[in-house]
Amino acid sequence: MNKKNSVFIATSLDGYIADKNGNIDWLHAIPNPNNDDMGYVDFTNEIDALVMGRTTFETVCGFDVDWPYNKPVFVLSNKLKEIPNTHKGKAFLVKGTLTEILEQIYQKGCHRLYIDGGTTIRNFLKEDLIDDMTITTIPVLLGGGSSLFAELPNALNFELVKTKTYLNQVTQNQYKRKR
Repeated sequence: MNKKNSVFIATSLDGYIADKNGNIDWLHAIPNPNNDDMGYVDFTNEIDALVMGRTTFETVCGFDVDWPYNKPVFVLSNKLKEIPNTHKGKAFLVKGTLTEILEQIYQKGCHRLYIDGGTTIRNFLKEDLIDDMTITTIPVLLGGGSSLFAELPNALNFELVKTKTYLNQVTQNQYKRKR
């Protein structure tokens, strides 16, 4: 089975994934009357599981909606001692280095992974463990907040494989890692 670690995320024009207060309500700045998922369902149909950090997990748990995932969610955390009872069987706590964690997940039969959450994405990039990224840019300048990217030990080359525009102003770029 081919192993693949993919990112699907939205940023502001200035590269932030959350505003200065950690909020993401700006993601809805552009009216979306038909609730276009902008390729999210097709993307998630191609994955086996999600990998996210504790902060992203807690953020999703705080949404006033039913659990949004129908695939296993692996939560990276050194602080969280166990998954809350409400999410047991849906989310699984994993610990170790990223390569150890990936091996644990692969042993469960999950090979195509959706890597989500700013810190988790940045850590995977630092270890050159991202194979492709879909980045949707919302035309808003936040002026600060949580940046998608951070300093890397080495440059990583990606190639643009597809660009699409939604709602006449939201741009989505798909990149593949050049190895």
